[in-house]
Amino acid sequence: MARSSLALIALGAACGGGGPDPLPPPSVPALAAPDTTRVVQAEMRNVGFQVDSGVVLEISRLRGALIPTSDTAPPAFDDRGSFTLSISTAAIAIDTASLGNLLTRHVFNYKGSPLGHLRVSIEGDTLIQKGVLKKGIHLPFTVRSQASLTDEGLIRLHPTSIKVLGVGARHLMRFFGLSLEELAKVAPGRGVRIDENDFLLDAAALLPPPRAKGKLTALSVRNGRVYQVFGSVAAADSNRLSRPDTSVANYMYFREGKLRFGNLTMARADMLILDDDPTDRFDFLLPRYMDQLVAGYHVTTKVDGLIVYMPDRGDLGARRGVVRRPD
Repeated sequence: MARSSLALIALGAACGGGGPDPLPPPSVPALAAPDTTRVVQAEMRNVGFQVDSGVVLEISRLRGALIPTSDTAPPAFDDRGSFTLSISTAAIAIDTASLGNLLTRHVFNYKGSPLGHLRVSIEGDTLIQKGVLKKGIHLPFTVRSQASLTDEGLIRLHPTSIKVLGVGARHLMRFFGLSLEELAKVAPGRGVRIDENDFLLDAAALLPPPRAKGKLTALSVRNGRVYQVFGSVAAADSNRLSRPDTSVANYMYFREGKLRFGNLTMARADMLILDDDPTDRFDFLLPRYMDQLVAGYHVTTKVDGLIVYMPDRGDLGARRGVVRRPD
């Protein structure tokens, strides 16, 4: 029972990580057979990619592809289930606020979830998770965990201190007579599985749609963030796409394959999305990308590609109706 107690409460410390075949299949459409002519190549630099409310991925660099989940429809910005982001190489960070939102609003947001009101903080290289354990009554808990990377590219969270109502969880579980096996169940498709006293997490599978996949190769916890490296970032520079403007530092670029956004479809994608203020990181809000698109402008290249200038998501209200064009 002591082992189950540790595993149960450690679940609250989840922050992004691994889960291969033993994990339940994600509740999204299965990938169609690979067809390279339909795959959209993707590259990003210095992007704050908000995948959901309050969940921001700080992407320093990324090289990957949008793989359609349908054998007939292309990847579409308006349908986050229409593609999977396959990550070849990337350097991505996530802060504690985004971690807490990810856990509360997505990973443990299902009927019968044993955990709620999750908050994450970091002290040095230690993750601290606070929340409530729900079993008739709500029991506040605090878990301190160490994160490490497995050979399979999974994040292992190992609890070093567990307290419920300020005392050791092991004794409280015995006192309240809770069914730990029942409480430790995790809904399918959440990117989490139990390994004795630890939890293993899939960094990509923890995220809400669009689904992502890729192998985590390095992990560190510092400065209030969890830093993740996929593939070989050093090799990413030798595999960069040929962009219409190579001088920009903050951008998203999509090339080849078919890509749809709004009522427009590019038969052969060639779209460079730029921050209209290059002095700061490009903050992109996928659920409201159309607002950013409308607030910006675009130019057509000589080869029928598009260069799209967008304001940061945080500037939408302040700069509504203001069009800023390059000199």
